Amino acid sequence: MMNTNDTSRREFLAAGLLAGVALAGCSSRSNPFQTGDTDLVKPSGKMVKLLSVDGEVIEVDEAFLKPVPDLPPVSNEAARAGIKGKKFVMVIDLSRCKSLKKCQTACNHMHQVHPGQNWIKVYPMQDADHTAPYWQPTTCMHCDEPPCVKVCPVDATFKRQDGIVLIDSDRCIGCRFCMAACPYSTRVFNWGDPGLSPEVAAQPYSCETSIPQKVGTVGKCDFCPDMVREGKLPHCVSACPNGVFMFGDILEDTVTNGDETFRFSDLIRDKAGYRLMEDLGTKPSVYYLPPVNRNFPFKNEEGAEQTKKS
Repeated sequence: MMNTNDTSRREFLAAGLLAGVALAGCSSRSNPFQTGDTDLVKPSGKMVKLLSVDGEVIEVDEAFLKPVPDLPPVSNEAARAGIKGKKFVMVIDLSRCKSLKKCQTACNHMHQVHPGQNWIKVYPMQDADHTAPYWQPTTCMHCDEPPCVKVCPVDATFKRQDGIVLIDSDRCIGCRFCMAACPYSTRVFNWGDPGLSPEVAAQPYSCETSIPQKVGTVGKCDFCPDMVREGKLPHCVSACPNGVFMFGDILEDTVTNGDETFRFSDLIRDKAGYRLMEDLGTKPSVYYLPPVNRNFPFKNEEGAEQTKKS
């Protein structure tokens, strides 16, 4: 059962970041979004929807919004603990994937992934000879029982209380035990210099942003916890134009792709959602919806269409 709203979840997430409060019916002189002299502020004509303190949706001209100051960096202790009261989950709808790889490009760019490597892999799949092939985006599964955590000898790979599995490159010694233990082959090893810009290389390392990456360490999909902490969606979710990725909190029973919001339990039940290699007991936090009633025909690398029905 789908739970849709006229105002998308993305607009509400943006509202929380653009302003701390919103008052309806305020005069031009008492508008809390205005900055400086009101005579110098010219409306841009671009309206932004906000949630007021009274729970009402209002619209404010973007020119009157005060910029939100940068949040202080999260301590390593807080980054390793995670966000209290949350349990993050991702749903990938295989019927919507066209292999545009916008998710991959956004992830690589924002995490400064080494050239030639990808944290999100998009595989061509086919379940049987009589069924049509489809594309399968594959990320780290952020397992509840992660084998990678169990084999790490230095606690560099760890699982947070919100379910996200991260790597602390300050601790990683490059033994690659975690890569051998991962049944999903979602980790990569940083063999060489990532070629970071001086600005990125000078940043203090954070396991929440996974940058700057270091030679001789392991990297992987991290669910973008720095974005999640700010109330934003992971980069792969927001970059996909077809709504393939949905992200949310399983404790709230809600996932969203930014434009559509669903009740997680209903979506998995009604669409026959499943997890990869469930028989291994890893309990992944990434669920897949089967590639049925597909939005796009499958095209191979040469561009030829295959139109067999699933």
